[in-house]
Amino acid sequence: MSCGSASGRRGVAVGPTDEPEGSKCLEDMEADAEAPTTTILRRMVTPGGLLAAFGNRDYRLIWSGAFLSNIGTWIHTTALLWLVKVTTNSNAWVGAVNLATYLPVIVFVQYAGSLADRANRKVIIFASQAVMLVGALALAVYTGLGLHSLGVMMVVTLVMGIAFSFTFPAWQAILPDLVTQSDLLNGIALNAAQFNLARFVGPAIGAAILFSASVTATNTSGVSIAFYVNAASFLAVLAAVSLLRTKTPGFPAPAEGTWKHIVEGASYVRRHRWAINVLAILGITAFFGLPYLVLLPSVARDVLHRQAGAYGALLGLSGLGAVIGAPLITFLNRTMKERDIIKISEIGLGVFLLAFSLSRAYWLSLLLSVGLGVNYIMIASSINTVLQSRIDRSIRGRVMSFYVLGILGALPLGGFFLGVVSDVRSTPFALFLGGAVCLALGIVLVLMPGLTREAVSPAAAADRAEQC
Repeated sequence: MSCGSASGRRGVAVGPTDEPEGSKCLEDMEADAEAPTTTILRRMVTPGGLLAAFGNRDYRLIWSGAFLSNIGTWIHTTALLWLVKVTTNSNAWVGAVNLATYLPVIVFVQYAGSLADRANRKVIIFASQAVMLVGALALAVYTGLGLHSLGVMMVVTLVMGIAFSFTFPAWQAILPDLVTQSDLLNGIALNAAQFNLARFVGPAIGAAILFSASVTATNTSGVSIAFYVNAASFLAVLAAVSLLRTKTPGFPAPAEGTWKHIVEGASYVRRHRWAINVLAILGITAFFGLPYLVLLPSVARDVLHRQAGAYGALLGLSGLGAVIGAPLITFLNRTMKERDIIKISEIGLGVFLLAFSLSRAYWLSLLLSVGLGVNYIMIASSINTVLQSRIDRSIRGRVMSFYVLGILGALPLGGFFLGVVSDVRSTPFALFLGGAVCLALGIVLVLMPGLTREAVSPAAAADRAEQC
């Protein structure tokens, strides 16, 4: 802010004066410091502000509902994966249950993306979230009886995964309907922030529930509390979707049928090399980098020799890192293109993951977890923004289904693969392997700039052109 601009806004004549420049700067700083909190918040939610997307009522509603629901989801996930770890003592089984959560995404996400373009996105989200509520409630009742059959838990988890595979493309596709084009990156970043803020809060609550219930291989009934909490949390997002005023009608069903409608989305991606490249980057990162989340129970129990509280802290601080990364990417995008953020963050993720694999100190592992969260969210949000901003609304659901597949298809497969590697070799070795691949990918992107040359959102490019 220039020293004279604030004085001009307050009605003081702008022009040559005898008042020292330093005095005017002091007045401006004092005025800013004394500004009411409401004024400061108003500036933050105006276009270009760090919370610009919150200027839209419906976005605030969906953000709040999703935040509460995602807290419940992370409480559920924390309890489920810890339960599998203590009852089987196998990282491969932890990876298998995680795979059951996301395997339906691989099978159904392309159809779900097509449906998100043809049907009312609010209806899709409401119906799928209601199914997940029932699934969480079923697990709560089952484990509350002291039962913990892996077969039963995997079947219910699969059903919830099928519902989730329909939620995610519709959720990603509805966000641009709720904000202006200029606030799209901010809306995507804040959406990622609420998900990861929930990942900070949820595991802490989940770990507290596990600790208070004394969950062990012989006492598993306390896990039901976590599942009940998750079931209740879905009510928040159901209420939020019900209150949305934004119209989200689908486009007419294609005369040539659903299959050709899906193929049309795949053809769009195939015709645009930049889209293939960023989706490949996302997929490799999600396969080798993101599965550190699946290995955290083993890191806490086998590497750091601690219990559920340490697992919750590691998972939660990774979420905190993502919360920090969300506004950071909005700030960086003012001067950097998305492609540059992707390169820097990919190298950062690799370095932090390598260091995490070598750490044997609890405090250091906690700090590194924050760095892992920061770097991953900047990669995912940048790629999300480039895709969302460069595709038409009529095909957005189908293209974003590939984004969903890149994350939630690669993550469980990578989690299972690295889980097996950790059982055969060790958890640190599996983490080191993932970090080495991410670092190598970041170096390749730097040495071969053509791979990401077009990974820039039109809005960001236009803003920088105006500045020039």
